[in-house]
Amino acid sequence: MTRPLAAFASLALAACAPKAVVATQSTDWRAVATEADRDKLRDWRSAFVDGLSQARAAGRAQDIAAEGVLLEPDAALGSGPIPNGMYRCRVTKLGSQRPGMLAYVAYPAFSCRIRQEKAVQGFAKLTGSQRPVGLVFPGDALRQVFLGTMILGDEARAMQYGNDPDRDIAAFVERIGPARWRMVVPSPAFESRTDVIELVPAN
Repeated sequence: MTRPLAAFASLALAACAPKAVVATQSTDWRAVATEADRDKLRDWRSAFVDGLSQARAAGRAQDIAAEGVLLEPDAALGSGPIPNGMYRCRVTKLGSQRPGMLAYVAYPAFSCRIRQEKAVQGFAKLTGSQRPVGLVFPGDALRQVFLGTMILGDEARAMQYGNDPDRDIAAFVERIGPARWRMVVPSPAFESRTDVIELVPAN
């Protein structure tokens, strides 16, 4: 089925700051998402629970408990879109896709940005070796939907969403506390079963 990939005219780095530039824009994420990403979002909870189970089996139950609501699958509180601004974003990887890989990895905080991109919002992780960039669409009463691609290493430009399933990313954006949000990335292309990105305002 043909997807309106024109909604992602380009996702580029401008002065080392990724920006989601949209030529023709839909506010309906279902009209933009690939079939593979629709499947991932539909099965988000089973991927989250499986990642937690693997991490606990690897002896990381204390680390999981210490994160509180961040790593509780049903912690979404709703209350509207994430505010635009600069954020500290901290990535936790749960579970592994292959034997021998780490089942729990927690990274220090990086710099991320949410800003308005016409009728939707843009998200960009500005630092680190894996940098998602894309658009945040309206979802339901509890969450928004992120669709984007991954910039790796010293790359200066993001691939167009839908061109490479290994670079495509789909996630839910959820509020989990006062001035605290997360992105839940089910079944990412690399390494883990689920990535959870904590977002707290940088100022």
